[in-house]
Amino acid sequence: MSTLAVVHSRAQVGINAVPVTIEVHLTNGLPALSIVGLPETAVKESKDRVRSALLNSQFEFPLQRITINLAPADLPKEGGRFDLAIAIGILAASRQIPADELDQYEFIGELALSGDLRTVRGILPVALAARKASRHVVVPHECLTEASMVSNVSIIAVKSLSQICDHFHSITPITPHCSLQTPTVVLPPFSPDLSDVHGQHHAKRALEVAAAGGHNLLMMGPPGTGKTMLASRLPGILPAMTEKEALETATITSIANDGFNPNTWGIRPFRTPHHTASGVALVGGGSQPRPGEVSLAHNGVLFLDELPEFDKRVLEVLREPLESGNITISRAARQAEFPANFQLIAAMNPCPCGHLGDSYNRCSCSHEQVRRYRARISGPLLDRIDLHVEVPNLPRAQLQKEISEETNIEASARIVAARNIQLQRFNHANSNLTNREVDQVCGLSTNDEKLLDRAIEQLGLSARAWYRILKVSRTIADLAGSENIQTPHLTEAITYRRLERKSIRTYNST
Repeated sequence: MSTLAVVHSRAQVGINAVPVTIEVHLTNGLPALSIVGLPETAVKESKDRVRSALLNSQFEFPLQRITINLAPADLPKEGGRFDLAIAIGILAASRQIPADELDQYEFIGELALSGDLRTVRGILPVALAARKASRHVVVPHECLTEASMVSNVSIIAVKSLSQICDHFHSITPITPHCSLQTPTVVLPPFSPDLSDVHGQHHAKRALEVAAAGGHNLLMMGPPGTGKTMLASRLPGILPAMTEKEALETATITSIANDGFNPNTWGIRPFRTPHHTASGVALVGGGSQPRPGEVSLAHNGVLFLDELPEFDKRVLEVLREPLESGNITISRAARQAEFPANFQLIAAMNPCPCGHLGDSYNRCSCSHEQVRRYRARISGPLLDRIDLHVEVPNLPRAQLQKEISEETNIEASARIVAARNIQLQRFNHANSNLTNREVDQVCGLSTNDEKLLDRAIEQLGLSARAWYRILKVSRTIADLAGSENIQTPHLTEAITYRRLERKSIRTYNST
């Protein structure tokens, strides 16, 4: 006599929760348990965890031949996320729990030997997929907060295997938890303030333009001039995340190694990888692809300090996600795509010693040393950075005199007003304007077109730079509340590209 039970679960592929059907077949024969369907080591080991969990939960482990199929068979399965579903399948196939309503549920969770449930990664994508499939999702109790971030999904949070079995036996029914709406995005209680940065008005202005239009920014200057201070204050002046953005960002952190943290809900990520980071660390990868820094910075900021110190091949991997807003990790058998719509903020010294051009004439670098140092950043990468600004070393007397009184609140008010104009126009920031949209809203007068043509020719910029200058001009006009791009707006945008092709001069050559 043989029996069959079918249970639903989900595997993690990129940011997607792919459906997996777990078929448990019991038949007469020598007691044995085999798992098929491309299980990896952690999945194969689940038979020992499940057996101990069943016995310690006062259930019988069938002394029959047990075959467990994880379908689809060509999809690799990893982790302990299928433990609960396998245990439920064995109990249903051996008729220790009723199997009539199992088709209405999805099960995710790792089993301890005692029968308790342990948390797993990727609960948020599972909840989203279960809502779309109109099923209840059974998760470990520790994952309830994460699953509750998804509205209108029926969640059953349990602490142990016996608790969910009592639910199916109607001994102790569990009332499903269902959030009627996604939690409200709340601004962080504290963030570094712009008023802490003295002087550097030109760099602050560039930071404001970058925040208003979502543009990439490169700051160059000697050590200790405030580049890192300025970059760390960008998240505090960016517009608040929408619920959709918050959910997208939380979904990525849910599948990352550190897992989901409810305290970061609605806070724009600010990622600062060290310059020794590898290409895989930046864009993601692995045998089972995981998101990299560019994806963990989705809807937020990726700050690369000491930009030329990064390996040149590592920096080149940023070119595609900067242009497309996503990254595709390809493996022999499959692909995984991760969103990567981040704002790049980079900082660098003007030369290897860091003192080129300062007022104290301390630089001893040769022309060739400076050229090689800056050549570590390729032209195509620089071409994708909209704003280039110098952050000079100011005398201490001037810094004490130029104490800024403008706070994040004041700057953020202008930035939010400008961003709202952009959202009403095309429902996205100016940095994401397509070429056709640029042609529609970035029209120039005849004289301004000639001015831009001359600037492109003199600076040796590309056609991509032409469109990026127009996007920045549109942002500056939005900050000024102007319907059309005026000459001052265009002129300011052009000044932010001069650093890209600026001639290198050496100081203290003697």
